[in-house]
Amino acid sequence: VKYIASDSGSETIFCMDTNFGYVSRVFTETPLKRIVVCTMTDHLPLYKTIIGKMYSKIPGGSFGGGENIITYKNLLKAGKSAPLLPAIKAESMDIAEMLYTGGTTGFPKGVPITHKLFLQAMDEQRRAGEALIPRGEDVVIQGAPLYHILGQALGFGALFSGDTVILLPKMNLDAIFDHIQHYKATTFFGTPTLYRMVLEHDRVDLYDLSSLKYNFSGGDVMPREVARRWYNKFGKKVYVGYGATETCGGVSLIPTGLDEFPENSAGKIISFQKVMVVDPETSEEMPPGEAGELLVSSENMVREYWNKPEETANSFVELHGRLWYRTGDMVRVDEEGWLYFADRSADIIKHKGYRVAASKVEAALQEHAAVIASCVVGVPDEKFGERIKAFVVLKEDVKGVTSYELLKWCRDHLSSYEVPQYIEFRDMLPKSKVGKLLRRELRSEERRKIQVS
Repeated sequence: VKYIASDSGSETIFCMDTNFGYVSRVFTETPLKRIVVCTMTDHLPLYKTIIGKMYSKIPGGSFGGGENIITYKNLLKAGKSAPLLPAIKAESMDIAEMLYTGGTTGFPKGVPITHKLFLQAMDEQRRAGEALIPRGEDVVIQGAPLYHILGQALGFGALFSGDTVILLPKMNLDAIFDHIQHYKATTFFGTPTLYRMVLEHDRVDLYDLSSLKYNFSGGDVMPREVARRWYNKFGKKVYVGYGATETCGGVSLIPTGLDEFPENSAGKIISFQKVMVVDPETSEEMPPGEAGELLVSSENMVREYWNKPEETANSFVELHGRLWYRTGDMVRVDEEGWLYFADRSADIIKHKGYRVAASKVEAALQEHAAVIASCVVGVPDEKFGERIKAFVVLKEDVKGVTSYELLKWCRDHLSSYEVPQYIEFRDMLPKSKVGKLLRRELRSEERRKIQVS
């Protein structure tokens, strides 16, 4: 909150009463001038508020008063008697919102999205939804936060079609299951991490989730074994997509309705997106099917980061008379337009002269029956360039699994140069708020160890 408020120059913040504590702690260290406090009961009928509080069903938090603290209800009341302000003429290319990147490679960067780009992204999702389900008949369980471009596209796209969107204040799995069952949700969207959590949940079989027809995933690589387990359990395929905040939504998507599509693909390139796969060092275009860095160009993408000229110059480049966004993701695109995700360029480990994709090693580890999550990083080494280290989280009921056993598993499922040199067991892995692995935190941790030694 402190970083984003300061970077954006925001003067007003809306927060729930449950979050007031940490907002108030950083208030004086930012340009913020006022806090508008919202509660879960602001739009509830009185009888529901009374019953909800009686049975402790409504979460709430305490907050103090003050000149700079305004309740949402009082704000609405004041607006009824306030004089009308002069009309503001908004242009399509004026900034509508500022979304911040996930910070997987460093500090989050502000992405200014215009009214035009916002509406185009929402309309793109609306058209995709209406191609599957008649307008007004879809019931979407919102598995992505509204501060994320995919969460916005999914939620607003459904609302534009007159569909029902189920919002949850927190991604509690039992609450998700209960709402799918109660409202007969037909569409589910989540990160690969969320899909894995559903499969591993010990109470998932107590709920009826048979109403789900369409399952979408994005935000990270979908491990093959997770997609297979989902299909085996629910009889439904997971449709994977790929996009970025900077592209205002999707770059590729597996067309829904296909019974067969390439395994491990992140979908086909969307028609209005232009892509180019290049050598990350020379920017020369790679032949079809060969791996390189993905560049994207379209009318739907942003042109700059907020107040970050150096990062803008590095990420937005002119090539062949067009402006391209450098995603930093290593991919290959075959001749039919199917995209296969390799890794972010920062997550390619250079070991003994080989380029090792961290995600490939992670996928192999996660196919082991005892492993629920893994994260692989490169550790600097004078002799080999980098050594490969894997951080592994085992399932709760697993006992006696050793690093030796997992290394043997890797030797059986990977090339010799891809096998980790070290395995460290952890209770949990660092993740962003949307479930992406924060490899940079583990890389930094390993580098600090080297400096100390």
